[in-house]
Amino acid sequence: MEINADFSKPVVMHSDQIEWQPSPMKGVERRMLDRIGDEVARATTIVRYAPGSHFSAHTHTGGEEFIVLDGVFQDEHGDFPAGSYVRNPPTTSHIPGSETGCTIFVKLWQFDLADRTQFSKNMEAELGAPVGDVATAKLHEDDREIVTYSQLDAGATLTSEAPGGIELLVIEGSVTGDGEVLARYDWLRLPEGHRLSVTAGDDGAKIWMKTGHLRFAGAPRV
Repeated sequence: MEINADFSKPVVMHSDQIEWQPSPMKGVERRMLDRIGDEVARATTIVRYAPGSHFSAHTHTGGEEFIVLDGVFQDEHGDFPAGSYVRNPPTTSHIPGSETGCTIFVKLWQFDLADRTQFSKNMEAELGAPVGDVATAKLHEDDREIVTYSQLDAGATLTSEAPGGIELLVIEGSVTGDGEVLARYDWLRLPEGHRLSVTAGDDGAKIWMKTGHLRFAGAPRV
């Protein structure tokens, strides 16, 4: 399966226009944003757990990174409420689920296979002092990528010309860029050489962003 697998092209996906697809586990559905592969895949996905649903135990051979968008995600390592950012590197394993239901934004098979750094963060707690009308938290940085979380006041503009490509998820509020309005859970991917400039709407915006990583995009090495 290939979805938005040409990383040389810009992509915009409006979440509310994507049908939920069943996963192999009852009660777990997903909206696929990009994908190379079938059940073992380099994938970027919005996943919805119904109350009481869970996946069976599995190991993340290529690593897993996710944000909890709403509800509480749970595994044997703890409870992760909305606003949590979690990195489970290659070789980690767990039994994920949610007693109350939750929605997460998850990326699979996008780690350096030698990475062993596992952590979780509360994104709000990581925010620094605002610069202008934008407050930003650096959630993760390595030789491959930089991951940030930003809160924009109404009318504030966020720009980036980062090398290696740019990826953005609107968590709350809305932004406008190049005539395109991105609302809650909408996703944007820009290849290297493209400049990002988005301006927050009347309610401001909360944005997760990753830069640099598209240089390494490709099918899973299994």
